[in-house]
Amino acid sequence: MTRVAFYAPMKPPGDPTPSGDREMARNLIAAIGARGAEVIVVSDLKLHEKSGDPARQADLQQAAKAEIARLSNTLAGTDIALWVTYHNYYKAPDLIGPATCAALGLPYVQIESTRAKKRLTGPWAGFAAAAEAACDAASVIFYLTANDLITLGRHRVPGQRLVHLPPFLPTDTLPEPSWGGGPMLTAGMMRAGDKLASYTILAEALAHLPGDWRLEIAGDGPARGQVEALMAPFGDRVRFLGQLDRDALARAYQRASLFVWPGVNEAFGMVYLEAQAAGLAVVAQDRPGVRDVLLPGAYPRPEDGPEALAAQIAALLSDPVLRKSRGAQARAMIARAHLRPAATERFWSAVAPLVKDPA
Repeated sequence: MTRVAFYAPMKPPGDPTPSGDREMARNLIAAIGARGAEVIVVSDLKLHEKSGDPARQADLQQAAKAEIARLSNTLAGTDIALWVTYHNYYKAPDLIGPATCAALGLPYVQIESTRAKKRLTGPWAGFAAAAEAACDAASVIFYLTANDLITLGRHRVPGQRLVHLPPFLPTDTLPEPSWGGGPMLTAGMMRAGDKLASYTILAEALAHLPGDWRLEIAGDGPARGQVEALMAPFGDRVRFLGQLDRDALARAYQRASLFVWPGVNEAFGMVYLEAQAAGLAVVAQDRPGVRDVLLPGAYPRPEDGPEALAAQIAALLSDPVLRKSRGAQARAMIARAHLRPAATERFWSAVAPLVKDPA
């Protein structure tokens, strides 16, 4: 059995707080292990420093040195064949993997890393330099979106391979399709920043939406009061579902007529994959990351304003045949490229040359 060391410096897979980053780490572990490999989370040291505090970064550097010493000792002589780091970037650099792999002679790869040379000065300068060095150390970097590839390709070191790993759902099969005419659905955490910006754009679009429409919103968070205030003008046409578990969210997809979420600064957005897997047509803005997981089409640009978003929603609401056609095409795309078997195949095909007995 091939054994793989796995490390996520931004948020450990076992962290109790739900997030897209934690979900993606868990999905990756499942995909890597789908052929029988044993994936071991070798460290829970969280290196995410989001405030630009040099003293805190120095403390984390010291903690990382202790962790390198521990792992170099405990993993020595074991049959670990490969080290995988998920999500290395300037606020959460992999301070552990490259040094540990150098000490043990392990091949080192990364998944979803970003380069940010402009951060080499300023409050994250040391962390940014460490993130760049970790990128340089990787034999293979798997990128999830075309936007990430831009800087990865620009600064790639000789001999390093950059491999596309499309975002994927943690399943081998699709759910039953949704061809119903229920309410529209949106799903997103309710917090200040980009999520609240998406809710604001959505509310502005709804104000331009004609006809008798309904919307369900799945999600919760500290900005719920602000989201409720944004939606208050629409009365009972908007229904808040709260935070849903996986089964309840699946039922929400099943009864929906279409899925809408503007996608401000989404890395890619798992909800888009889930909605399309259920056969829903999606309305979103044409943004980096988001466009990597959407069925190709003419999505409104952010600069086109909420009126353009409303126009696309209205066109789909008024045409059930078009909705079903778009949903069926999106569902086929997910089946082809965005389920776990495709991710497993892409991963092991790329790392096989690095591992003696690949899974």
